[in-house]
Amino acid sequence: MIRFDVNCSILFTELPLLERPAAARAAGFDAIELWWPFADAVPAQAEIDALVRAIEEAGVTLVGLNFAAGDMPGGDRGLFSWPRRATELRDNIDVALGIGERLGCRAFNALYGNRIDDVRPEAQDELAVENLALAAERADRFGGVILVEPVSGAPRYPLRTAADALAVVDAAGRDNVAILADLYHLAVNGDDVEAVIDTHTDRIGHVQVADAPGRHQPGTGTLPLAAQLAALQAAGYVGNVGLEYIPDGPSERSFGWLTEEFTTKEKLA
Repeated sequence: MIRFDVNCSILFTELPLLERPAAARAAGFDAIELWWPFADAVPAQAEIDALVRAIEEAGVTLVGLNFAAGDMPGGDRGLFSWPRRATELRDNIDVALGIGERLGCRAFNALYGNRIDDVRPEAQDELAVENLALAAERADRFGGVILVEPVSGAPRYPLRTAADALAVVDAAGRDNVAILADLYHLAVNGDDVEAVIDTHTDRIGHVQVADAPGRHQPGTGTLPLAAQLAALQAAGYVGNVGLEYIPDGPSERSFGWLTEEFTTKEKLA
């Protein structure tokens, strides 16, 4: 059975961050994921402790966490290939993995980074692979997996298809590096989602969903998400599926699509 979790960085944003885990629990979910939830790559220990406490007190499990990605609203999409911020990233890797280890999180999204005008693409790629291998080595001590994600809507982001991400995974050369298959991003970028599922499910470390167009909840667009999730399950995917959509209305009213067609939500007792 595929288990759904709520990305509390894009859902329940009408609430302060530390109230969102409890809201997800109240909506019937027992797991959440997050983009990097702090303003700084290395936040104060008090900020970390407050987040950990909010998740623990809500009674939910953190199943996915992004590494710091720069100024996301400003267009940044990761630090792994950004030479001038390499030290900042490597410090963040330790912080993010530390949070994950405390909370039992095993999946860490390493957004690759946009192309930079004054740095050769080959140099960025070499640095990104080095940083991915470093993160994977450090995560391996507690069973963590590093994820590489194709992304849409970011023209300077070089990983757009599953094949792009798989090439990076191969270059990293670590068993605990996998792709993050966001079915929305893949579809919007024109990738063959069904072929990715048929061919590469064993290399997918995490899945996320939203419908297109609009990036709202399933059922608001045209993507065959129910069929795709069924195909993933039939192909042996047993991980979580993150709900990473912009709710079309209040967050708590955006889960009505979880009907018999999507038989993968585990209701809480």
